[in-house]
Amino acid sequence: MAARVEACAPCHGDQGQGTSDVYFPRLAGKPAGYLYNQLIAFKNVRRKYPPMNYLLEFLPDPYLQDIADYFASLHPPLPPPAASAVSQDLLQHGQDLATKGDISRQIPACESCHGPALTGMEPGIPGLLGLRPNYISAQLGAWRYGTRTAKAPDCMQKVAAKLTEADVTAVAAWLASRPAPVSLAPAPKGTYVLPFTCGSEPS
Repeated sequence: MAARVEACAPCHGDQGQGTSDVYFPRLAGKPAGYLYNQLIAFKNVRRKYPPMNYLLEFLPDPYLQDIADYFASLHPPLPPPAASAVSQDLLQHGQDLATKGDISRQIPACESCHGPALTGMEPGIPGLLGLRPNYISAQLGAWRYGTRTAKAPDCMQKVAAKLTEADVTAVAAWLASRPAPVSLAPAPKGTYVLPFTCGSEPS
């Protein structure tokens, strides 16, 4: 499989660890169910990025599952935390949203779905560590404006729609500044209860 996914390496790294391009995410160690869902979304053009749509168009679903399983099994170290260019006040706002949410605006904490260590949960919730702020901002923006969607009920789109530009900048900067936890492994399925039903996470 390592030889078969060499086409992924220029963008995602030879171990799925990501590259210097801030818009290509780390794949390594994310739950296989999440990675498979994204591959299917690109194949079916629910997620629109022509190079990925082209690469996956004719690959059978079982093979996409094999690819997802392979990248989920890799565990290269996280890159050093990104140096933040935002103010301390904005970083604190990002931390508050990520760890506490905003009850007045019905925004749950990132940790309530992605886990207290932000490493995600099996089988379908990704970790948020090791991603650069520009990538996080771009994905939150895509959900806010409906250009990225997931299986209904699309919980990320509902949450992102309530975020302001300042919220997105703050959360992205704070998440990118986090050091690696002791374990990068996603939490086992059922470790915690999600605050609402999410279509991409089986009940």
